[in-house]
Amino acid sequence: MITLVFIGFVGGLVTGISPCILPVLPVIFATGAASGLPPAAGGAGGDTVELQPGEAGDARSAEEWRRRRRLLAVIGGLVLSFSVFTLIGSWLLSLLGLPQDALRWIGLVVLGVVGLGLVVPTVGDTLERPFARLASGRRPSEGGGLVLGLSLGLVFVPCAGPVLAAITVVSANHRYGFGALLLTAAFAVGIAVPLLAFALLGQRLAGRMHLVRSRAAAVRKAVGAVLIITALAIGLNLTDGLQRALPGYTNTLQSQLEANAGAKEALGGVTGNRTGGALASCTDASPTLQRCGTAPGIAGISRWLNTPGGRPLTLTGLRGRVVLVDFWTYSCINCQRTLPHLESWNRSYAGDGLTIIGVHTPEFAFEHVVSNVSEAARQLGVLYPIAIDNQYTTWNAYQNSYWPAEYLIDASGQVRHADFGEGSYGQTETFIRQLLVASHPGEGLPRPTDVADTTPTEQTTPESYLGYQHVQNLVGETVQEDRMSAYRSPSAIPLDGYAYDGQWQIGSESSTAGQGAALTLEFQARNVYLVAGGTGTIGVSVDGRPTRAVTIGGEPKLYQLVGASSALQARLSLEVSPGVQAYDFTFG
Repeated sequence: MITLVFIGFVGGLVTGISPCILPVLPVIFATGAASGLPPAAGGAGGDTVELQPGEAGDARSAEEWRRRRRLLAVIGGLVLSFSVFTLIGSWLLSLLGLPQDALRWIGLVVLGVVGLGLVVPTVGDTLERPFARLASGRRPSEGGGLVLGLSLGLVFVPCAGPVLAAITVVSANHRYGFGALLLTAAFAVGIAVPLLAFALLGQRLAGRMHLVRSRAAAVRKAVGAVLIITALAIGLNLTDGLQRALPGYTNTLQSQLEANAGAKEALGGVTGNRTGGALASCTDASPTLQRCGTAPGIAGISRWLNTPGGRPLTLTGLRGRVVLVDFWTYSCINCQRTLPHLESWNRSYAGDGLTIIGVHTPEFAFEHVVSNVSEAARQLGVLYPIAIDNQYTTWNAYQNSYWPAEYLIDASGQVRHADFGEGSYGQTETFIRQLLVASHPGEGLPRPTDVADTTPTEQTTPESYLGYQHVQNLVGETVQEDRMSAYRSPSAIPLDGYAYDGQWQIGSESSTAGQGAALTLEFQARNVYLVAGGTGTIGVSVDGRPTRAVTIGGEPKLYQLVGASSALQARLSLEVSPGVQAYDFTFG
């Protein structure tokens, strides 16, 4: 049990500093800042009391403890609702006959209403009255903080990993043993530690800023606006793009802590999915093809997407083709970052004998809703078949513990390669090509795909597309779509931003250079790549120093512009000859 608690707690700590924590950070920080303000005048608990000189110290201590209690109530509410509803949310919703995404929408509504109560004082007073009655006249702020925390726990979607996978499998199979409860509690407490530290930082900063304290009412309204905007951003999935753009800087640490043999054994004891069986001999990310036994079937699927007439696929029916089974779930940012590679393989090799099956096994209750999966797949551009594995039948058959996870199956139905987590895309594609050649000897294959592996181990600039269909990180003038126009680069460009200069025709997927065309990029990375086509040259300068000239010719492909032994933070300037087409920057 000690091992289980340690794995859960440390796994939660890592998750608490991961990119997936981003959507709730503004609320946590703003709540901490608001608790550092003096009490509101009037309203519940807001009466002014004149203190005698000897009572000032005691009053300050009491006020400080009240502020800390509110922060603890917020974090405690998040931990409680996340733990309870991650374990039993799906079962409870089914019992009540409610949609599986009901809890998430309830959380978003409560978050928005709490924000409205801060913006409009009369609404806030109305909301606090029930807590004032329950508290028998004491300050109701802890109760309000608990409600805010409870709502955050319902919309919080942490990064996937073996610990969270184990908790989710327990929930799906209703195996609520003591070990499962202990693991969930330890994981949630681990997440709470960095969140509480961040909230205390906000409180301390607000407490030291005289201007903030002197305008407490305005600051409270600003905090309320943050809550409302956060609820809208999460509800409209506006935070996903930013999360995908951030590198998975905790992936390596998470894998080392949660995926070792001891952790697997302990987590297997919780889920009842002990290691062993046909796939036990399949080493993660092996440098050579393996023979791991016959692939388990794709079974227990409630619905198929992206197949003719929604008809199911079977591995038996796909014999003679190479099959890549990808376990994913649509809100998992780690999974979303793998999709461009899967999509490129589907486009390149489907006609040559490759079938990709995305087995969608949900983490959270709202991911059980097929319409949510279908809409997310449309937004993410997933065109290959998707199997809805809501009952975890296929997940359990593969003894899987990861989102994402890929299993590569040869034409005879044998598992030949397994890869867990992000990265190693070049190696996986090499194995796909080898198996396609083996199953269709004498037939040629298209050139390897040119989607760069952007899974860094350090902070890097996110991928930037040079077309108006996916405008990210662009600064400067408004894009003029599909026509040659003149642009002027601003003198100041923020880190990770880029700007056009000179004549450019910006299309949906690429930009074509005209007279005097240039690109400027403020980047942080070891390596900078550009997918480019057409005919011409690109002159490359780093921090004003010319470094190389790149010749562009033929079909679009990946060109390396910067290669360094260690990470740089610098300005990249490109002089681009007319006719060259620039598609996107990638970094590593």
